[in-house]
Amino acid sequence: MANSLDGLKVAVLAVDGFEQAELVEPKRALAEAGATVHVISEKPGKIQGFKHVDKGDAVEVDTTFDKATAADYDAVVLPGGVVNGDAIRLLPQAQAFVKAADSAHKPIAVICHGTWLPVSAGIIKGRTVTSWPSLQDDIRNAGGTWVDQEVVEDNNLISSRKPDDIPAFNKALIGQLSKRKAA
Repeated sequence: MANSLDGLKVAVLAVDGFEQAELVEPKRALAEAGATVHVISEKPGKIQGFKHVDKGDAVEVDTTFDKATAADYDAVVLPGGVVNGDAIRLLPQAQAFVKAADSAHKPIAVICHGTWLPVSAGIIKGRTVTSWPSLQDDIRNAGGTWVDQEVVEDNNLISSRKPDDIPAFNKALIGQLSKRKAA
């Protein structure tokens, strides 16, 4: 699988309060597969990660929402973290990025509380997704179907529940990107 994603660019959208493993592990797996991965946030510098409720590592931001568009990327990753998920869903630029990626049928891989952004962006209606269990009412209210599974692929939308699901999440995302590159 090494270098199978050479030439592809993936955007990771996050703000302070992201769940560390849900950003760092997919970023590492994508880079190991050959993709270029950029962390995109609302401000330059670093954003603060968390390991559940404990402060984790800060991650360098590569670019900001005002300088990047979904057209620049082949896929989008949306990590969770309660604070990140709640804050990023309110950013019009983040919503627009996700809507544009979805309209272009690019893979959008979302995990845990990251699902709040697709809910607020209006792309959940008619889709089957998973997430952290506390989001199931939000998903249903947005017109989606919530299921409790390790990973769910509904067309270009890939979703997982929690950090324990990251291996299956990464495999599904890399698999979709590999198929698209080969096509």
